[in-house]
Order: sequence, then structure tokens, then C-alpha cells
Amino acid sequence: MKTIDLVALALVIIGGLNWGLVGVADFNLVSALVGTGMVASIIYMVVGLAALYMIYYAVQK
Repeated sequence: MKTIDLVALALVIIGGLNWGLVGVADFNLVSALVGTGMVASIIYMVVGLAALYMIYYAVQK
């Protein structure tokens, strides 16, 4: 795996764990760490882009 593959995978796993926390404990780790402003939006966008990349990666392999 290339470095970008590992980074994207890590971001998707972290995003999935965050959604798990939201569903189970109503706790948003991103909001707890950085608040709810522009930085949180950027983090969500980066995780979303990583998910799109992982879809591309899965289809290509």
C-alpha cells in the first residue's frame, strides 16, 4: 500500500469510530476536540474525501 492509501484508510477508520461514538454515546469526538466551526468542517471534508478515495481504491483493486 502507498502512503496515501494508508492515510485515507486511517481517516476512514477514525471517521467510522466517530460516527460509532455519535450513535452509541451521542458524543462527537471532532466537536469535542476542535469545536463546531470551520476547523471541524474541514476535518469532515477531509474524511469525506478519504472515503471517496477508498471507494476508488476498492473499485480499482
